[in-house]
Amino acid sequence: MFNKQLKFHELVTLSLRSFRTKPQRAFLTIIGMSIGIAAVLLLVSLGYGLQYILIGKLMTTEDSLITMEISYPTESNMLIKKSVLDNLKTYPDIAEVSPIAEFPGEISTPGTSSLLINTLIVDPAYFRLTGLTPNIGKTIGEGTGVVVSNQTLTALGLVADQVSLNKIFDLKVSYPSEDINFTEKIISSIPVPLKGIIVDDTMAPTAIVYADAFSETPPSYRRALVKAKNVDILESLRDKLISEGFLVSARIDLVTQARKITNIITMILGVFGVTALVVSAIGMFNTMLVGFLERIYEVGILKSLGATDYDVRNLFLVEASFMGFLGGLGGIIIGIGGGKILNLLLSLLSTRFGGNAIELFIIPWWFVFLILVVSVIIGFFSGWWPAHRAAGLSPKEAFTKR
Repeated sequence: MFNKQLKFHELVTLSLRSFRTKPQRAFLTIIGMSIGIAAVLLLVSLGYGLQYILIGKLMTTEDSLITMEISYPTESNMLIKKSVLDNLKTYPDIAEVSPIAEFPGEISTPGTSSLLINTLIVDPAYFRLTGLTPNIGKTIGEGTGVVVSNQTLTALGLVADQVSLNKIFDLKVSYPSEDINFTEKIISSIPVPLKGIIVDDTMAPTAIVYADAFSETPPSYRRALVKAKNVDILESLRDKLISEGFLVSARIDLVTQARKITNIITMILGVFGVTALVVSAIGMFNTMLVGFLERIYEVGILKSLGATDYDVRNLFLVEASFMGFLGGLGGIIIGIGGGKILNLLLSLLSTRFGGNAIELFIIPWWFVFLILVVSVIIGFFSGWWPAHRAAGLSPKEAFTKR
């Protein structure tokens, strides 16, 4: 006769008996649970990967997140004058102002004909405030240099990954003339070395250069970058700039919208994964229920020897929780391994076609811990009804139903 309640290690030993007597059924149940867990893990990691890739491209630097781009409406035909920029620099909420001049120009290098391009004339803060970084080479940094799009090199008959950095280019830019007798003024730059290449097929032939590469500063600016002193005043500063007639575009708005979209995508993917998990949980419940019906006689023997309702209930709950734990552990292994394999295949495919390595499946480790806990909880609740029925079974009823 039992003279005290079963200890935890005794419950574990008795609950593992089903793994020895019915190993195939236990294995298939755990595999089904693992597949459901792996599906949740892979789909959620896909959502996180998409969010990381999208937002990572937008949020390249901390400064770019609190920087706004301002311009006048196109229909106004107004450009930003130096006096306007000087006035903006006096605002107490503005930390930096970086002007962007945009004029048609020509670029050439020895052995090539001239190419008409869009020339961006910026200051050294431009790359930091926009978060733009060349895919090949680096930003201009100190001194002179030029950063071009790969479309520029292609039009000149050069190949982006084969052209040597520091290759010398000649630039000419057309400034609008204030003299009524001329429509434009051609300004030639000093020879500038190639510093970086932006590999973006959607970017038109463009050259980015500092203003000191030319003998004359731009007479006006198409756009300007305005960095707020901190994120808390971003909204009020934007409203103030809008009230003064500027069109304002803030990168933080793009990041916020992108995060909302990717969160929705992650939730939808998670719903599909949870559906697979519910199916596997139903399979586990069915296994536990069948196991109870097969062990009614065993329950009767245990109760005849003095086992309490509490002991019998815990026996089934420990077995179900342990099975859920193993299913969760197997699902995590399958999910992490599957994600790494898919990342490897996608990276190989991307690099083969000239792109960069891709890490599309990113698994947050806090989610791994959470899903392991959820697996145990699912196992626990899957075994609750069979455990409740077993606990309420009297020895006499158990032997009668055998």
